[in-house]
Amino acid sequence: MEKTKKKKRISLMYILGGGILKEEFVIKHTKMIVLIVILLFFYISNRYSCMIKIREIDHLQEQLKDVKYEALSVSAQLTGNTRPSQVEELVKRLGLNLEKSKKPPYRLRK
Repeated sequence: MEKTKKKKRISLMYILGGGILKEEFVIKHTKMIVLIVILLFFYISNRYSCMIKIREIDHLQEQLKDVKYEALSVSAQLTGNTRPSQVEELVKRLGLNLEKSKKPPYRLRK
């Protein structure tokens, strides 16, 4: 007895109709195919969540850069406003009766 294998022509209708699921190879390796499909879902899910986190990190880095520049400008403005000449000018402009001390500062000890 000779075993003759029928050569089936694989067509799109054969695949879409589900005939491919009856093939011996597919039936024999069903567990492996299911495992591969599950791993593919995990891979796609992990990649998607990583992309979301990368976008969030980029957004936060841009915010951090903006806040750093703002802090630098506020610090420069504060440094300029706390100069002795600026303080004296502000006291004169507000009409406060304050004068510059003629005695140097000293420390109190406990």
